[in-house]
Amino acid sequence: MNIDWQNLEFEYTETQYVVRSSYKDGRWQEPYATRDKYMQIHVCAAVFQYGQEAFEGLKAFRGADGKVRVFRWRDNAERMNRSCEALYMPKVPDELFEKAVFLSLEKNIDYLPPYETGATLYFRPIIIGTSAKIGVGPATEYEFLMVATPIGRYFKSGFGTTPFILNRHVDRAAPNGTGPYKVGGNYASAFRATVPAHEAGCGCMFVDPKYHRYIDECGAANFFGVLHQKGKPTDDMSSYTYVTPRSRSILPSITNNSLMTLSRDLGIRVEQRRIEVRELSDFTECACCGTASVISPIGSVVDPDRNVTYRFPSKPGPVCTKLYNTLLDIQYGRSYDRYGWCVVI
Repeated sequence: MNIDWQNLEFEYTETQYVVRSSYKDGRWQEPYATRDKYMQIHVCAAVFQYGQEAFEGLKAFRGADGKVRVFRWRDNAERMNRSCEALYMPKVPDELFEKAVFLSLEKNIDYLPPYETGATLYFRPIIIGTSAKIGVGPATEYEFLMVATPIGRYFKSGFGTTPFILNRHVDRAAPNGTGPYKVGGNYASAFRATVPAHEAGCGCMFVDPKYHRYIDECGAANFFGVLHQKGKPTDDMSSYTYVTPRSRSILPSITNNSLMTLSRDLGIRVEQRRIEVRELSDFTECACCGTASVISPIGSVVDPDRNVTYRFPSKPGPVCTKLYNTLLDIQYGRSYDRYGWCVVI
């Protein structure tokens, strides 16, 4: 094994084991680890015909003290089960999810990046419908998988600023559809917007699907903006407000939830509400956040339909920097985890 930990990107790197569990006859089987990365699956499996699929993403960190920390796996298990309910799939019991995470960690421990490389071990839990279907309806058999791979930064800029393009012509998800669930179709339907944006060296910002005037998501991540009270010192956290969208068509981000909690504890006011696109001019900082990117500050947002460009500082601002470092300090064991977010190995 010869991995350049310092230069990993958010791409799949082959590891040794995948953990699997099958759902048959109304119950889940005991999870097991296998070196086989391929599946034999019927050509008419429900995942191919009717899109019965959901997934998650979580990380393990090698800490400053040499211990391993898995971040908020229970929240990922809960969110996956909300997706399962939405797509009429059987829930994955917490006990099964937990066993799969820690068995995958144990079997792939050699791929856990060293401390201070900026890389982490990323887990991708997946559930798919596997029984053959032609008539419209849910599967009766399913497969649950836990894939582990070391990853680096999501954006090439890392914790640097990224330009974004606002898109009003592609709706990522409908308000009463699958937007709040982590299912593959949400991402595939967004490729028409995200791929051209990435080819232009930018991220893609989506607006609400009904009015096309409120900010929804930033590609595959949540959005937040920062308001600063004029006349107050920039190092006074109580002079800031953390504003993030409230919408029925976006995925509730575990990272965003963590950042809102940290903001309140730092004295930053938190608002979760509709955010009009024009409000971008009011923010002193903007960023997208998620498991993969953690926080990625936004350098600019181009609104081609209005011929407007919203510009932000070329370097991460004080709030993004403070929140980024505070969260990483917890994940890497550099500060006390008062919230009980990490399971320490």
